Amino acid sequence: MDLDGLTAAQAAADLCAGKINSKALTSAALARAKANPNLNAFITLDEAGAIKAAEAFDARRKKGACKPLGGVPVVVKDNIEVAGLPTSAGTPALKGYVPRKDAPVAAKLRATGAIIIGKTNMHELAFGISGYNTAFKTGAEFGVRNAYDLTKIAGGSSSGTAAAIGARIVTAGLGTDTGGSVRIPCALNGCASLRPTVGRYPQEGIAPISHTRDTPGPMASTIADLALLDRALAGGGAITAASPKQIRIGIVKTMLANLDGDTEAAFRAAVDKLKSQGVTVIDVEMPKLAELNGQVGFPVALYEAYDDMVAFLKRSGTGITIEQLAKGIASPDVKGTYDGLVIPRKLPGPDNTVVDAKPAYDAAMKTARPALQALYRDTFAKEKLDAIAFPTTPKVAIPAEPDASSLANFILFIQNTDPGSNAGIPGIQIPIALGASSKLPVGLELDGPAGSDRRLVAIGIAFEKVFGRLPAPSAH
Repeated sequence: MDLDGLTAAQAAADLCAGKINSKALTSAALARAKANPNLNAFITLDEAGAIKAAEAFDARRKKGACKPLGGVPVVVKDNIEVAGLPTSAGTPALKGYVPRKDAPVAAKLRATGAIIIGKTNMHELAFGISGYNTAFKTGAEFGVRNAYDLTKIAGGSSSGTAAAIGARIVTAGLGTDTGGSVRIPCALNGCASLRPTVGRYPQEGIAPISHTRDTPGPMASTIADLALLDRALAGGGAITAASPKQIRIGIVKTMLANLDGDTEAAFRAAVDKLKSQGVTVIDVEMPKLAELNGQVGFPVALYEAYDDMVAFLKRSGTGITIEQLAKGIASPDVKGTYDGLVIPRKLPGPDNTVVDAKPAYDAAMKTARPALQALYRDTFAKEKLDAIAFPTTPKVAIPAEPDASSLANFILFIQNTDPGSNAGIPGIQIPIALGASSKLPVGLELDGPAGSDRRLVAIGIAFEKVFGRLPAPSAH
């Protein structure tokens, strides 16, 4: 069975037609997962449960029952509750927490016939972009590893889902995104992902950072597969490719800062390809974008992280306090953030000081965030844009080592994904190339107006036809 070339849409069609059976496909995915321990992509593999679900699908299919994702193996990030499987959020204090019911997004996936084969590794408590988690590993080294190069990071925080899709273990899965967490790892592992408009998918049953910024998000081998997942999670009819000649894209110069050579070359070549297909591409200015984003990002995430986590721990009946959770944090970068900022309700101040978070949070919610949302709304309307395009990450994957989790790398890698997250608008990550010198994946993101998720996916399908699918990693 050629898992390298398989997509979720193709698998679902072949399963429905009886060309393949789910037990064989699921067994192959499980075998692939076990054959790649050095990826550190999984925290829990549910072999028995997945095979049982696959056999049940096969029995139903013989009676003629097909569903959109019927029999297709998928993975779920370990901060999303799946009944009967541990939901650790990548942190030691929660490794024994086994929820009794599925989070709504996991339930929706199962309702469309998907087979959950396991829970994926992640940056601890979703607080980072590297996936360098020192609490869980199946391989020799720490950190979720890149599907294209095991010495490099997988990105974060939805690291394991992206690595599993990039390595062709599965074709699709779920992650979560607060400031780039489904888009960054997919950019680095050559997969597609959608950060939806906040509120498009239900947030319940997910270990949180910030209710204002958090959202679950689908991750998949292709944009067409994303469309399938989006329909599973949000409903709606089939999404078809947009016409290139009716697509209008803006490029903001400030989002082209700090690019490495591979990323800059791939992005410019991608834009030229789109123009050659009839896509309109214009330069636009978004004054104060970085300034407004700075007034929203950390104040909202760090302030809400305390109350939202306390509520999650209480609702889920873990019996663990936030102080106990913090005490057990394994990754030094996350421990520093929790002990220094989240627990005492502080924010970084000038000259290595900390200041109370509440005033900055109140100002962010009352003034800066509405201003940021207005800036996007006005830019889209004034320039008649379908989306703004930019390199998803400024650089290809960097070496997997403790320093990958530095604050400087965190700020660099969320440079382009964070503003749209803070505005609550949708963003889609599209793989565009392997870097000329690094041979590592490069991604392009499109951010669209609030509520334009289906239009973004339609544009993504059109663009994917222009760029093609990245080749599979040479060695799994």
